[in-house]
Amino acid sequence: MKRGGLIAPLSLSVAAAMAESRPPAVRPNFVVILGEGHGWSSTSVQMDDTVSGSKSSYVHTPNFEKLAQEGMRFANFYAASPRCTPSRATILTGKSPAQLHMTFVGEGRGESGGSTNGRLIPPPSTIELPAGETTIAELLKRAGYATAHFGKWHVGRTDPRQHGFDESDGPTGNGGPDNVDNPHPKQLYGMTERGISFMARQVNAGKPFYLQLSHYASRQGGAASPEALAKVKSRGGGLSEQEVAEAAACLDLDMAFGMVLEKLDELGIAGNTYVIFTTDHGTPGRNTPLAGGKGTVWDGGLRVPFILRGPGIPANTFSHVRAFDADLFPTLAELAKVSEPLPKNIEGGSFAAVLANGRGTVLRPREEYVVYFPHYDKDAVGPASAILLGDFKLIHIYETGVSKLFDISKDIGERNDLAAKMPEKAAELEQRLDQYLKEIGQELPKPNPDYDPSKPTVGKQDGRERGKDRTRNNKTKTTL
Repeated sequence: MKRGGLIAPLSLSVAAAMAESRPPAVRPNFVVILGEGHGWSSTSVQMDDTVSGSKSSYVHTPNFEKLAQEGMRFANFYAASPRCTPSRATILTGKSPAQLHMTFVGEGRGESGGSTNGRLIPPPSTIELPAGETTIAELLKRAGYATAHFGKWHVGRTDPRQHGFDESDGPTGNGGPDNVDNPHPKQLYGMTERGISFMARQVNAGKPFYLQLSHYASRQGGAASPEALAKVKSRGGGLSEQEVAEAAACLDLDMAFGMVLEKLDELGIAGNTYVIFTTDHGTPGRNTPLAGGKGTVWDGGLRVPFILRGPGIPANTFSHVRAFDADLFPTLAELAKVSEPLPKNIEGGSFAAVLANGRGTVLRPREEYVVYFPHYDKDAVGPASAILLGDFKLIHIYETGVSKLFDISKDIGERNDLAAKMPEKAAELEQRLDQYLKEIGQELPKPNPDYDPSKPTVGKQDGRERGKDRTRNNKTKTTL
C-alpha cells in the first residue's frame, strides 16, 4: 500500500504470512575429493603462482586443471599429519591428531608404531575415531543434509553410518570393500559411480548433500586402467616405467573426477556446489621443490594441493593464506549456514571469508599450528614435531632434543636452519609447542630402556634401516 508516495509498513501478520510463503534459501552442496598420497606438486596444476615447480613435469590431470581454472588454489595448505589415518580424522572432526590421540596408523593392529630398536618409545595412539566426536557429516545431517562417504575410510572399524554418514562402503581400509591387495582401478571408478548415483537421488529429492570420495593409493602402488596407460604412453616424453605408472594412475583419478564434474553439470547444480580436492599427505617419493615426503614433518610430507570451486569463488585465483585440514570443519559449517554451535575444542578456523578474493585472516583458537608425529617412520631423524607460526616453522627432533628453524616464506625447501642465528624465535616456538601438548594432555616419547646402540634401528612401517637422511635429497631450482 502507498501513502503519500511512501510504502506503508506491513502488519506483522501480513509480513509473517509472506515469509512463510517464500521458498527456503537454497543451501549449497559439498563434494570433497580426498586423494591418497598426492603431494603438493603431484598433479599438472601449479599450486603456487610464484613457484614454477609447484606442479608435475610429467603428470597430466586436465580435469583438476579445469577445477583450478574455475576456482581457487591455496598455495599454503597443510595436511594434519604425514600419514593418512590422522589426517582423515582431522578432516572429519576439525581437531588435530594430537588432541584425538590418533597420531599414527599402526596402533590397534599389533604394531608398535615405533621400531624394533629405537632410542625412544612413542606414546600410545589409536586408529579408532572416538565415538563421542562430532563429525562434519553429523553436523550437516542435523542441519538437513544427506551425507555419504565412499572409498577409503581408514579411521577405525566403526561403520561410517555411526559417524553421521547415510551411505558408505563401510569401514574400509587400504584393501577396499573387497579387501584385496590393490583396489585400483576397480574401486576408483566404483566409488565414483556410487557417488554420482547418490548426488542424483538427492537432487531428485530436493535435498542438499555432503559427498566425500576418499581414494585409495592411486599414485604409489595403485594399478592403472589400460585406457590411462595408453593415453600416457601416446604422449611420449621419454618417461621411465615408474613415471608412466604414476602418470597413468593419476590420470585415472583425474578421469574419475571428470565424471563427477560432468554429472554436476548434467544435474544443473554445479553453480550451487562447492567442489574440493585435497589429499591426506605428501608422496613417499619426490615432492620437489619441497623437502621430505610421506612419514616426515618436512613440508614435502605436509604441504598438499588444495583446490576448490563454488558459489562466489572467483575463477583462476590463488590464495597465499595458510590453511589446514582442521579448518575444513568450521569452513563447511559456515558455508552451509549451520546454526548449531560448533563442538568444543575445535582447533580450526573458517576460511569462508578468504574465498571472496583469496585474502584475509583465518581466526583459530591458537595462532600456531602443531603437527605432532612422535613415531619412527620414514625419516632418519626419528620422532618429531613441527610447529608453524607466521613465516616460521620449527621442527623439534625428540631423539636428540635438537630443533631446526626455517623461514618458509623465503626457504621453501627448508635448507637454511636459522636456529643458531635466531635462538629467541626458536625458544619461543619450542615453548609454544610444549605448552600446546601439555594443554591437550598428549604424552611425549619416553627413553627406551632396551635400546641397543650396537644394533640397527628398523622401523616397522617401512622395514628399512634408518640411515641416510632421505628428507634432504631434493635438488631443484625454485622460482620464488
